[in-house]
Amino acid sequence: MKVFARPSPFAPHIAEELWSKLGHEGTLAFVPWPSFDPELAEEEMREYVVQINGKVRHRFRAAAYLGEGLLAAARSEPEVVTLLAGRTVVKEIAVPGRLVNYVTKG
Repeated sequence: MKVFARPSPFAPHIAEELWSKLGHEGTLAFVPWPSFDPELAEEEMREYVVQINGKVRHRFRAAAYLGEGLLAAARSEPEVVTLLAGRTVVKEIAVPGRLVNYVTKG
């Protein structure tokens, strides 16, 4: 028969004192540990990298799940428009959730 120890705070005496100062009744030892909620861990915004010919030239923040709209979001950035001015874009590569790479001539 396996007996599992109930997890407890690292410094139980201080934790109990803080628990009572926060206005909770009873002992902290019998309160269940919080559960993990993956929806709370998801980011709403993400940083994307813009590369020109494989070199990082710009970073911008946008919605975390752009998918197909990643290329359009990168093209709408004023800094990217400036960087691509006077160049011929040969190929646009988008890695969803990460980066946009422009292969250019000129």
